[in-house]
Amino acid sequence: MLKTVIDTNVIISAALSEKGNPSKILNLVLNKSIHLFYSEQIMNEYIEVLSRPRFNFNLEKQKYFIDGIKKVGILIFPSASNILLPDENDRIFYDLAKESQAILITGNIKHFPNEDFILTPTQFIEFIENKII
Repeated sequence: MLKTVIDTNVIISAALSEKGNPSKILNLVLNKSIHLFYSEQIMNEYIEVLSRPRFNFNLEKQKYFIDGIKKVGILIFPSASNILLPDENDRIFYDLAKESQAILITGNIKHFPNEDFILTPTQFIEFIENKII
């Protein structure tokens, strides 16, 4: 089964719209078709961003996403790397994906090095459509 790490922007996109690749990816996670790895720092970021007033997600929707991820996700405690990143806040995603040999799915691909394991939501959906999960 594919191992993934999902950037917060993909979670937010899935929460904003039930259509589109981010929503497809989250459904694959919640249906246990792919593994989702997360760390405490990533979960804290998911919680913080989902609760931002500008998104106006009600508590039920926030709880749905967080509880679903905690239920099916796999908590990992990664080591920090020394790689230079344009945005240090993205290190938590990069380090976890690199250490766990998972695919990092992000809408902000420019924030990460050009590596084969880092894909946009569209690239990930295209990848799994050509692969048996």
